[in-house]
Amino acid sequence: MASCLSPSPPSRTDTTLSASGKVEPAVPFVGLTGGMGSGKSTALEALRRLGAEVLSSDAVVHELYEGQQLRDAVVARFGAEVAPGGVVDRAAVARRAFASDRDRTWLEEQVWPLVGACVAQWLQRARATHPAPRAAVVEVPLLFEVGLDQLYDATIAIVAEESLRAQRASARGHALVDERAARQLSQEEKARRATFVVHNDGSEQDLERELSAVLGKLGG
Repeated sequence: MASCLSPSPPSRTDTTLSASGKVEPAVPFVGLTGGMGSGKSTALEALRRLGAEVLSSDAVVHELYEGQQLRDAVVARFGAEVAPGGVVDRAAVARRAFASDRDRTWLEEQVWPLVGACVAQWLQRARATHPAPRAAVVEVPLLFEVGLDQLYDATIAIVAEESLRAQRASARGHALVDERAARQLSQEEKARRATFVVHNDGSEQDLERELSAVLGKLGG
């Protein structure tokens, strides 16, 4: 993942050149979030179909754990048992890291700068693409909790009925559900902070229509 490392994300006032040489506004940089089971991944895929360039921060973290730098760091901190056979067990790392605020803070200090560097390079590539995507959207489950929302031109919160969210989260059987849920803001607070709120209680077609409307408001 060394090729991901690059400077901080471009500023909100960045522009890009069209094929004709005309200066155009930069592709909107959008943060997508929501509570457990709200359907963030489904929304991200819908945005891809609608012409946005998309990225999952969880996928970036997963890839980083496959690299030597982060693997060696967590093994040095928590012991070889968190990487049996040289492969990082993210659930084991989470159990150790969330056992204390000190360990959690240490892990975030290792992970987030690497994720930020990867996202920065991805954004640079997205904004250099012709034809330009309608938006560059990054799914970040803890977008507001870790203060990353200020990096984005706009934010989208995916919300859903509590019973439906619980059903979805249970079906996924996510290994980090308890740890992540304990740190998340309420769904209502995420919605209050977001630029756009999209409801995901109906069909995927309904979700896609709402997201298309959001892209229209962003100018994409």
